[in-house]
Amino acid sequence: MDKNKYTAEQIQVLEGLEPVRKRPGMYIGSTDTRGLHECLREIVDNSVDESFAGVADTVWVIVNEDGSATVRDNGRGIPVDKHKSGVSALELTMTKLHAGGKFGGGAYKVSGGLHGVGASVVNALSSYFRVVVLRDNKAYYQEYKAGKPAKAVAPATQEMLDKWLPPEWQIKIGDGINGTITTFVLDKAIFDGTEFDDTKVKALLKDRAYLVAGLTFNFEDKRSGETAAYYFEGGIKSLVEHSNRGKNTLSPAIYFGREEDNISCEVAIQYTDSYNENVKGFVNGINTVDGGTHVTGFRIALTRAISDYAKRLLSNGNGNGKNEEKNILSGEDMKEGLTAVVYVKMPSEALQFESQTKAKLNNPEVQGVVSSVTKAGLDTYFEEHPAEAKKIVEKVFLAAKARMAARAAKDAVLRKGALEGAALPGKLADCQTTDPSISELYIVEGDSAGGSAKQGRDRKNQAILPLGGKILNTERAQLDKIVKFEEIKDLIVALGAGIGDSLNYDKIRYHRIIIMTDADVDGGHIKTLLLTFFFRQMPELISRGYLYVALPPLYKITVAKDSVYAYSEEEKEKIMKEKGEGKFLVQRYKGLGEMNPAQLWDTTMDPKVRILKQVNVEDAEAADRMFTMLMGEEVPPRKKFIQTHAKMATLDI
Repeated sequence: MDKNKYTAEQIQVLEGLEPVRKRPGMYIGSTDTRGLHECLREIVDNSVDESFAGVADTVWVIVNEDGSATVRDNGRGIPVDKHKSGVSALELTMTKLHAGGKFGGGAYKVSGGLHGVGASVVNALSSYFRVVVLRDNKAYYQEYKAGKPAKAVAPATQEMLDKWLPPEWQIKIGDGINGTITTFVLDKAIFDGTEFDDTKVKALLKDRAYLVAGLTFNFEDKRSGETAAYYFEGGIKSLVEHSNRGKNTLSPAIYFGREEDNISCEVAIQYTDSYNENVKGFVNGINTVDGGTHVTGFRIALTRAISDYAKRLLSNGNGNGKNEEKNILSGEDMKEGLTAVVYVKMPSEALQFESQTKAKLNNPEVQGVVSSVTKAGLDTYFEEHPAEAKKIVEKVFLAAKARMAARAAKDAVLRKGALEGAALPGKLADCQTTDPSISELYIVEGDSAGGSAKQGRDRKNQAILPLGGKILNTERAQLDKIVKFEEIKDLIVALGAGIGDSLNYDKIRYHRIIIMTDADVDGGHIKTLLLTFFFRQMPELISRGYLYVALPPLYKITVAKDSVYAYSEEEKEKIMKEKGEGKFLVQRYKGLGEMNPAQLWDTTMDPKVRILKQVNVEDAEAADRMFTMLMGEEVPPRKKFIQTHAKMATLDI
């Protein structure tokens, strides 16, 4: 083919839902597990929208044994009458992009849907999709394959409903039950090797239960038998309190809200004595994970409200600081220990999201409304609760002082590195390539294992950084102490992305950072300390998929002249059983330093055979609680956890 030929013949027009199947990432973000659950969210949010309209109070979600999902609500049921386009309203909604009841036609004042593409996109990406509509004492259905209807909308018989729906629902035609029931099987050719995860589905439903008062979510996974139900009357205030379970709080959860310019804004905040921030933004029930104008407006107002109160406190001589401290506060200082939820509801036709995945709100008018509501609410609370306000101000001043100390310590680290002629630490054995996309950094426990790793590695793209023992527990330390700790300082400099307010993930020198520790208790502890550091100080390394844990073998099993490696007790027993009778020589590796360079390469560093586990965070809130409990200062919750899970422990004796 002539590569210079470019005529009208090369122009393609994709009809109907073809664009979705051609470029699914444009509509759901990705085709991995996140995109898979995004599809479920789209269908669930259609049911939540019925609750916003005041006509549904229950949503059922079932993951079936075959991996398909069924979502039901007791709303009005999608209309099935003929649309002016010539097909039924149901078929139009499910097969045409930008078709739906959320464009100002009066069906929905508030909804999570924006472009009318949610259900049709999921339909396009499903190998099988079925909608059952219950309304006016009748039942209707339509089936689709890859977004295309198998036939027109038709009445459903009682026999069909009994076959398709769980018997416990007891749906009988003519009983006056209304609603929409959607069952879909996502196309395995698009979502290869992924399936619904209970943890993610439950987190999705729990968030929406907090946000929509009076709405009940029932979940069942028929694969595992797991069930859950969510119903909350306390709203976002309860969500904040739930997030801070087990933490020392500086005040009760603060809640305020009002409607302004046809935009309803609710805010709930609470400070704890921890060092970490947890801020969630929601719009019409959608979790905007990348924030947006509502979160920006909240942060601006929070900084102003606390700074103004701090100035008044210092001017009146009621604070611990001096007058010259009035202006040291910044927005960064407000983040330490903050848990907040910002929830905005507005007419659906006015919504502006960055993309169909609705990860970031773009409406500029929302920023001013949220800022106004937040400033007024906090000003009122601080005046009415001076004791709690003073605790919050003192917390923020401590964060400011720690920030300035951390900046001084960080600058000293960088200056020292520059004076030594190179920013890289001396113990780092760097790789030859400077391309981060193919560069790997092995963080190794101890000089002995580090020596073997340096000799056994592929010098072209594998770098080695040995650690001299256990590092600082960064869960209990502020940034100024963290950057002064020698081992962590070496790690920060080796990674090259900086730390704190100067952190730039685009400057990271390795796109595969591998924690390689011994398979014993000490190795497990060092691994946990490193995971704590990355989760708290460089969380985006995890979300970008850069962080891994190496799985070294536990045993070397030699039979005659043949040697094989086992990575678990079960694998060892299986190998010995398969080899049958004979004389076995079993060597238990307590540490990586016991392996020579060739063995370390053959088992743990050779990309062709090594086992790496990618670190990811499925539930950020649950991970935050776990790190706080296991690595924080409070002993009773940790003790209770250990006692509860003691039987699951692996003893190293």
